[in-house]
Amino acid sequence: MERMSRPHVRLLGQGIRYLTTLRGGGSAFPGLVMERLHPGFVAEELAKLPHGVVLVSGTNGKTTTTKMAVQLLRSQGYRVFTNRTGSNFVRGVAAALLGEMSLTGRLDADIAVLELDEAHAVHFVKQVKPRHALLLNVMRDQLDRFGEIDTTRRMLAQIAAATTGTVVLNREDPRIVSLAEHVPEGTQTRWFGLSAPLRPMFPSDDDMRSAGGPDAGADHEQELAPRATADVELTSFEANRVQLTVGGEAVETTVELYGVYNMYNAAAALALALAVAGPDADRAALVDELSRVTPAFGRGETITVDGRPLQLLLVKNPAGFRLSLASARPGDYATMVAINDEYADGRDVSWLWDVDFHSLRAGGVDVVAGTRAWDMALRLDYDEVAVREVVPDLGDALERFVAGTGVRPMRVFCTYTSMLELRRELSRVAEVAEI
Repeated sequence: MERMSRPHVRLLGQGIRYLTTLRGGGSAFPGLVMERLHPGFVAEELAKLPHGVVLVSGTNGKTTTTKMAVQLLRSQGYRVFTNRTGSNFVRGVAAALLGEMSLTGRLDADIAVLELDEAHAVHFVKQVKPRHALLLNVMRDQLDRFGEIDTTRRMLAQIAAATTGTVVLNREDPRIVSLAEHVPEGTQTRWFGLSAPLRPMFPSDDDMRSAGGPDAGADHEQELAPRATADVELTSFEANRVQLTVGGEAVETTVELYGVYNMYNAAAALALALAVAGPDADRAALVDELSRVTPAFGRGETITVDGRPLQLLLVKNPAGFRLSLASARPGDYATMVAINDEYADGRDVSWLWDVDFHSLRAGGVDVVAGTRAWDMALRLDYDEVAVREVVPDLGDALERFVAGTGVRPMRVFCTYTSMLELRRELSRVAEVAEI
């Protein structure tokens, strides 16, 4: 068969992208087609962007932080391309490009801000050298895929080593701090961090595993001393009101996102935006823009069902689950937990035993669902948390949950594939934003 020209391959990919959109999903499939037919597609298109590529990676918070960073940079006048569906493999970036390009192959952007899975980011930076990188944290996430936690750190080290302009690092995560030694000469290192009173609330993986628990973070004070000066520091917060120190100046704003962890994600996104915009950054406008950020899909996203709010909360490792649980009083919500073990979730769900579920005792859990529903129910039983129903089928579970929880607002803690399936089910009975 005669080899197709590159414009024809792109048009084929765009056609497949359009058809998969009509079918309501399959966002990465057109990217897989491009990988096979035109392997250099992503690198070639991103090389045309005058302000280069910004890469966001790490274990927790990539999707929400990327969304924040995109909105902040747009407020500064940048035309930003991003993989907004959260499909964070290289083929997901290819699919997103196909969706944003005109039929003539034009991309209306001058900078790309991309969320990438740690393992796929390693392959990405061999093709595309990011101008800026934000490396968030290293937690035990999907160890069946990545092996031990230091494997994830080594992946992130390769990203740092490939970045040509600025690497923004989390000052409070010892493994992320160690990445500074991999930043090449000529590339700047910038930091975001926490005030001393807040550090115990955001434990690193080492803190989670230490005998002293999350409050044992003081063990790292000597390891990290002298502490780097953070460009942005989360100083304190109460409800949605946030105090930050930006370049040594105290500022205040609101963050309208569920979860205390998103307060820290806001600091990370702001540090990245300042690094990208450089001396021309309008700090006041950036801080103000934080108050306008809305949740990324499935990350505290609220959907109205039968006149009641239902929040979808993605959980995939002990730290993320712990912080989600700490973000609201359990008795205020009807609660469902949906745990799947598909490839995108991680096959190994043993991490659930490292989450403390005692806070759920007061209100219990109304429904446990998903392919690993019985494992989750057993885990809750060990922490003496009452479970009303165990319903593995997600559609049936959601229906029973909504019908059986009275007038209370609802929240669902869910793994990635269960979140996607729940959104599809909810779209039958409620208005659900397209992704």
